[in-house]
Amino acid sequence: MVFDKFKQLSELKKMRDQAMAIQRQLKEERIEVEESGVKVVMNAAQEIQSLEIDGQENHRVLEVLNKALRRSQEVAAKKLQEMSGGLSGLLGQNQ
Repeated sequence: MVFDKFKQLSELKKMRDQAMAIQRQLKEERIEVEESGVKVVMNAAQEIQSLEIDGQENHRVLEVLNKALRRSQEVAAKKLQEMSGGLSGLLGQNQ
């Protein structure tokens, strides 16, 4: 039974390492969109790298947008956690 706990911890560490590797890859992906004088550059981790409006960088708007994105990601993560907790209960697993 103790071996099972170590195996579970090992699996959790492996999953965490994989998630961190994916996160690093997402941060390296670059997405650039330019329309109607507005140019946004962001990475696949949903972090806005730059924002230009009519050729002028706008750091204040960039900071607020990134803050809003982080908050939306936190809300989504919380909802997913609540949902997965409920699923564990349905499957007869302890949370």
